[in-house]
Amino acid sequence: MEALFSNFANFDVRMIVMWAIGGVLIYLAIKKDMEPTLLLPLGFGAILMNLPVPTVMEDGALKLLSGVGSEEGVLSVLFNAGIGNELFPLLLFIGIGAMIDFGPVLSNPKLMIFGGAAQFGIFFTLCMASMFFDINDAASIAIIGAADGPTSIAVAISLGSKYLGAIMVAAYSYMALVPVIQPPVIKLLTTKKERMIRMPYKAANVSKRTRILFPIITTVVTGLFAPDAVALVGFLMFGNLIRECGVLNSLSETAQKVLANLVTIFLGITIASKMHYSEFLAPDTLLILGLGLIAFIVDTAGGVLFAKFLNLFLKNKINPMIGAAGISAFPMSGRIVHKLGLEADPQNFLLMHSIGVNVSGQIASVIAGGLILNFFL
Repeated sequence: MEALFSNFANFDVRMIVMWAIGGVLIYLAIKKDMEPTLLLPLGFGAILMNLPVPTVMEDGALKLLSGVGSEEGVLSVLFNAGIGNELFPLLLFIGIGAMIDFGPVLSNPKLMIFGGAAQFGIFFTLCMASMFFDINDAASIAIIGAADGPTSIAVAISLGSKYLGAIMVAAYSYMALVPVIQPPVIKLLTTKKERMIRMPYKAANVSKRTRILFPIITTVVTGLFAPDAVALVGFLMFGNLIRECGVLNSLSETAQKVLANLVTIFLGITIASKMHYSEFLAPDTLLILGLGLIAFIVDTAGGVLFAKFLNLFLKNKINPMIGAAGISAFPMSGRIVHKLGLEADPQNFLLMHSIGVNVSGQIASVIAGGLILNFFL
């Protein structure tokens, strides 16, 4: 009987807090349908990692299913095999690249400028974070603002940040919470009249040759000017080349669905291994979460305000909301802008414009990560 209740001696009230956090993530995944492939494993993993069982938590790794005599727990093995060496982020980028249609950007290249403008939050947060953390840690924290989990992981690992767990959790949590974070910021900075601005879309014919050459040329240019970003950009563009080449349709479909979903599930449950209360409910972690939120907000605001600034000089006005889609959270941010446009005017279809900007943000965020590495590596 004593052995039956022995685990209660390991109970800590902070576990309840983590259970609540895990429960909120699961609720958002199931009830609100917010990135369920990511939030559900993340939420369940947070609960799993905070049970009062001594064999579950040892040196930050899950031991319960590791087997007798194993030196590492199963989540620790997954972490070292998939995140510690950047494998999961790179594999995920193949799937993301296969999902992306660069047609709207190639037919209207000026949309790419908004992808760059929406990265302002990265450098703003870098300045703020440098007041509290060492410069390499500050740079790793700042990249959370890219709204790009794989890039955040790659930068934090390359710079040797000791806050990798908190950075991963912040980046992926905020990516999934983009539908909660962005709309209030967009509405605060725009009037209903601005949100009602219509932008007619004229689909230009983008040749197959252009679609094939674009990922190849982008990879080559990145290798020449931002070599530290070439792995991320290369895998992203490789996935897109699979999509556009026209002879690997089955591989493209596999990359978009099976590969992307499988890696996302592994990422969610593996990231949760860093959500033990002893690490997660620490002042530094909470500060990182706060700075990450600021980065997301400033990125969104920067894109919107840049579009409003351009409207001062343009005869044909731009709907400033599309600037908010310049963050890398693809395709969530693009869909949010389209939805807000329909709320303001049921005939206001911004999807192609917002997705074009969103795709640009995907490229810009990876390049921004490469620039951060070039500066501080």
